[in-house]
Amino acid sequence: MIHFMKGRKKHFGLMVTMLIAMTIASSEVTFAQNKKARPQQQKQQPRKAQPARTAKKPAAPRNTSQAALSEALTLVRNQQYEQAAVKLYTLSRRKDLQAERMQIKYILGVSLLEMKYYQIAAFQFVDVIRNGASKYTGQAIEKLVIAADALGDESLLNYAITKVRLDDFPSQYKEMIYYRLGEINLKNRQFEEAAQSFGRVSANSRYYAQAKFNRALAFLEAKQPAEALKSLQALYNSRSGASVTDANRVAATIGIARSYYQAQDWDRALEWYRKVPRDTEMWHEALFESSWAYLRAAKFRSALSNFQSLHSAYYEDFYIPEALILRSIVYLYICKYDEMEKVLDLFEKTYGPVRTSLGAFIQSNRDPMAYFNEVERMAATKGSKAPSSARVPYSVAKYITNQGDVRRASAYLKIINDEKVRLDRSTVFQNSSLAAYANKILAGRIKNTRVSIGDMVKAHMVGIRGELRDLYEQAGFARYEMINGRKETLRKKIAGKDIQQVDENVDRDFYVQNGYEYWPFDGEYWLDEVGNYHYLGKQSCE
Repeated sequence: MIHFMKGRKKHFGLMVTMLIAMTIASSEVTFAQNKKARPQQQKQQPRKAQPARTAKKPAAPRNTSQAALSEALTLVRNQQYEQAAVKLYTLSRRKDLQAERMQIKYILGVSLLEMKYYQIAAFQFVDVIRNGASKYTGQAIEKLVIAADALGDESLLNYAITKVRLDDFPSQYKEMIYYRLGEINLKNRQFEEAAQSFGRVSANSRYYAQAKFNRALAFLEAKQPAEALKSLQALYNSRSGASVTDANRVAATIGIARSYYQAQDWDRALEWYRKVPRDTEMWHEALFESSWAYLRAAKFRSALSNFQSLHSAYYEDFYIPEALILRSIVYLYICKYDEMEKVLDLFEKTYGPVRTSLGAFIQSNRDPMAYFNEVERMAATKGSKAPSSARVPYSVAKYITNQGDVRRASAYLKIINDEKVRLDRSTVFQNSSLAAYANKILAGRIKNTRVSIGDMVKAHMVGIRGELRDLYEQAGFARYEMINGRKETLRKKIAGKDIQQVDENVDRDFYVQNGYEYWPFDGEYWLDEVGNYHYLGKQSCE
């Protein structure tokens, strides 16, 4: 899945401020009612004299707690969220405010959310939701959805959604809920449900572009390319006024190409692959995918031209072993066995060490943190060569860090790391009990997320090792076909039946229909001279 939407949801501002004011007003009424009720109860049931006990630390008087709470609510009303959060956290732990604890934790969560401490705020809302008896439960679920969306935390979002009916959510949040539900359905391979959820996101939503793309992806997974094309064409048309390098427009372009490819409409697929701009991140991927389309369309010259760019020095750090196997297959089709052997040798020379190093790393490391540390060390190079201490090839580490699950988890890790940095820099939070509590939460989430990323990296490494094993088997089959082709060619030469060449002056369509090849170039061929080839049609080496 391609992720092309960047940035986070804008601040919900005035609406939250109004909600805070309403909450504060409601809380103040409740506190005033409680203050009036308790003295009457004490009058009806006077306490009896108690024997002397060992002196204990006296609890804060009720009126003192109420005064502190009123002060905290005033700070929230004045948008002094840092000072308010410190006081509210302390008050939420007081036994004499047990009845108001869920109210206090909800307001604390909203204050933290205003300061974009999404992870710490989420814990407050979860506490309110788990309590279940508070009148703030519904509002806490809404705020938890906002925090989970900002964090990109699917587990929190899934938890919130299971606690309430979708129809009960305010209309301003429903677009986001539809989109996030679609993501969950897609991850669980519930493709029809995912397509329905993504389809409910309207065109004026900030999630529209990604929802359209993901809806098409769900249709492609469900083997419905025609429906995928409708969704992608709508996305492409919605970006008609944008620049050619617009991320959403480019994603729609390559998506349309993939849909036509799945429908086996090679010519239309190639038409859309060629529309992907060269100065975008997706161009290299589109170039590789179009090479398959050229092969399926029996346009070998164009396929070979693509390989000149795919295997240039600029892309030497890209993990694309399949491209070399594909290149060897094209040479097999056009009976260029010497070139085919060069490519197969290059494949083994390049990816043999990769397979060996991956196998050794996997066998010697079981701790997920070893995998996390390895890719983190690679990410720290920021595009330069791998450090000397690297135990995994740079191309593999780079490939893994760009995988969807790793990217999402890494983005989440960055958010909570940023929260910790801002928390440590806050002069108001320093040495407060809230800071100690928040640091404990963040430290736990950071540790667990690193372990989770390590597990993802390990799974990808195991998958890559299995993929290379399969590609080596294909390379072996290709060598077998190459040897047979050479033997057959030699047998025909000995028999005086040389391979028939095509006359350049005859229309090429004639030879396509009759299964001949076309190559006017006669000379020595090297891997960097693929642009000189002129071949046409299906395999016909006889």
